[in-house]
Amino acid sequence: MAEKIIFKEESFRIIGACFEVYKDKGNGFLEAVYQECLTLEFAGQKIPFIEKPRLRLDYKGHELKQTYEPDFLCFDEIVVEIKAVKCLTDEHRAQVINYLKATGKHLGILVNFGHYPKAEHERFINCADAHIEKTAITAGPKN
Repeated sequence: MAEKIIFKEESFRIIGACFEVYKDKGNGFLEAVYQECLTLEFAGQKIPFIEKPRLRLDYKGHELKQTYEPDFLCFDEIVVEIKAVKCLTDEHRAQVINYLKATGKHLGILVNFGHYPKAEHERFINCADAHIEKTAITAGPKN
């Protein structure tokens, strides 16, 4: 039986927008440049998003003063975290996993614009049984 890909259409649109930014900019820029480009690309492709949303955290029913701020929240359900590094590390992955655990969102996408010769991304799914699965590592088109 084939596995169902959650938020399939939405995530394909997000990844496509990321590849479009990479196709234009390539690698070598700071993360803030890719953040601004992706903001413009999401808007141009009519992908609903919030840039740097403050996600509420709680502890035993008490709201914490601390918040998480992923780079984007798309379609009100998908956490998108971007990086501009040579290669992704476990710390980057842990950041996305923590966003998912803390917020209860079900899909996180980690995108690295610093990888050469292609952008890369990883999908993380927050499963109902309280574990996180990494579902894919892929690269996009070359410049």
